Amino acid sequence: MITDEQSTEDEASGPRWWLGRVLSWVVLLFVVAILLATIVVPKFSGAMPYTVLTSSMIPTYPPGSLIVVREADVENLGVGQSVTYQIKSGEPDVITHRIVATTYDKDGDQLYITQGDNNNAPDDNPVKPGQIRGTVWYSIPYMGYVNNWITGERRSVFVGVVVAGLVVFAFSQFVGAGIEWKRARKIDK
Repeated sequence: MITDEQSTEDEASGPRWWLGRVLSWVVLLFVVAILLATIVVPKFSGAMPYTVLTSSMIPTYPPGSLIVVREADVENLGVGQSVTYQIKSGEPDVITHRIVATTYDKDGDQLYITQGDNNNAPDDNPVKPGQIRGTVWYSIPYMGYVNNWITGERRSVFVGVVVAGLVVFAFSQFVGAGIEWKRARKIDK
């Protein structure tokens, strides 16, 4: 004969229980990793997240990729590095392309020749060091779409909802552990 205590004990260690635990932890770790990679790490490292909008850098950075750009020593960049730079000096619009050559202007100032990985020819205008915002540090495919959607007020709401969800998850884990502890004490008596 199976008692209620044995039935409850089997449910708390059966395959469904384990599957639920594993899935909840995987979801939790995924959400935390995304928050770290898209918001926390860029904010605390002084980096800037951008969304790739065009296909000029396929296959390296397809449209919708989130790229995180950090400052670099613009005087010592080399061929092969992906840089994010202002299209026109002083304006907010930027492009991320790869440096394919370096050159100098008539005054002896260094310039960079850039080209998208998916483009057949270098960009028309050389890039001045003052236009460069930084080099690509890392990228996350498809997260750029999420980054574009979660802006301004939405970002605050989203972060609040995620934090609340994490608090509820933690609370449920503590309550579940407390209930299991009480059951174990009853069985021991």
